[in-house]
Amino acid sequence: MLEGIITSKTRVKLLMRFFLNPHATSYLRELADQFGVSTNGIREELMQMVQSKLLTSHKEGRQVIYQANTAHPLFHELHSMVQKSLGMDRILESIIERLGDIEEAYLIDDYAEGRDTGIIDLLLIGNVNTYHLSDLSKKTERYIDRKIRSLVLTREEFEQMGPKLRNRPNLLIWRKDIAKGP
Repeated sequence: MLEGIITSKTRVKLLMRFFLNPHATSYLRELADQFGVSTNGIREELMQMVQSKLLTSHKEGRQVIYQANTAHPLFHELHSMVQKSLGMDRILESIIERLGDIEEAYLIDDYAEGRDTGIIDLLLIGNVNTYHLSDLSKKTERYIDRKIRSLVLTREEFEQMGPKLRNRPNLLIWRKDIAKGP
């Protein structure tokens, strides 16, 4: 979706990286290695995004650290566009809200860091019908052109595994009490 609007593949990757998980940070060499492109190409795109205030930057030692500017007037729209281009809206709609008693849902690993690797790792906490989850996942995969791997835990299992899971990149994408409102 974004590739049809934005012609720079590097810029699309940067938008995905920073606006999928706006709390994630990165530095130039890390991004160049991850995208498999030269630091010069990345540097130019980063400078343009900082000048337009889409990204913020600060120095940590010798490295410049970049992050999405959540105060930018277009932040929410860009965040929404990135989620839609990855199919997150369809995942939330077709999987999470139809599976029974789910308390929380997290993106973990690559996508939690804003990396579009083609495999979406979901952590679902609650009581889930795994047969129904598998069926819905397969149907959703066809629409979003990505694979979905799910880890389903009860609240007790999550509490026991919590420290290990919290050390992995994770991004809360749905919570029962937030989704239903006050």
